[in-house]
Amino acid sequence: MTIFMKKFFASLAVTVVAIGSSAAVAAQEGPEALIKRVSTEAMERIQKDPDLAAGDIKKINVMIDQVIMPHVNFQRMTSLAVGRSWRTATPEQQKQLLTEFRALLVRSYANAFAAAKDRTVRVKPVRMEAADTEVTVNSELVPKRGEPVTVGYRVEKTAEGWKAYDVNILGVWLVDNYRNQFTQEINARGLDGLIKSLSDKNKGL
Repeated sequence: MTIFMKKFFASLAVTVVAIGSSAAVAAQEGPEALIKRVSTEAMERIQKDPDLAAGDIKKINVMIDQVIMPHVNFQRMTSLAVGRSWRTATPEQQKQLLTEFRALLVRSYANAFAAAKDRTVRVKPVRMEAADTEVTVNSELVPKRGEPVTVGYRVEKTAEGWKAYDVNILGVWLVDNYRNQFTQEINARGLDGLIKSLSDKNKGL
């Protein structure tokens, strides 16, 4: 075996161990610690990268995939937003809804990254019992000057650890807000109509 190959396999082994350790930590991590860690890491990346703070969609997508999505049950979030029609949607329709809804959220909230770049995260204590599998974690994005922004998370306990499935910003739950919009769209144009509407919005954004 060449020196190059030995170094390659050694590097690969370290990576596998690191990923396994990260997954183990996430599985043991409580909901407060999870929200604190993920929010802080996202804020730090935004503060260090001017392109993220400016709303660069490509970089935001990479950051979301690396930092946020591993700790979000996005299928549950999307199914709750779509409502009863999710159960009757075909696998292809569900796939399209997941893709378009994610793109809509990323593009809609890209400008919020600039506002968040100078804030720190403060997570409030969670009251919960040992047997609880769903809790709400409340936090604040605290600026150097001015009032903090309240952000809440609904999280659930899974085999891979706690995962968020809804977000509350300034008193408005994301899932409830979109469910009202999506229900109107589905009633008027059907599920395919909703998918097309989301696609059109994403192209416009």
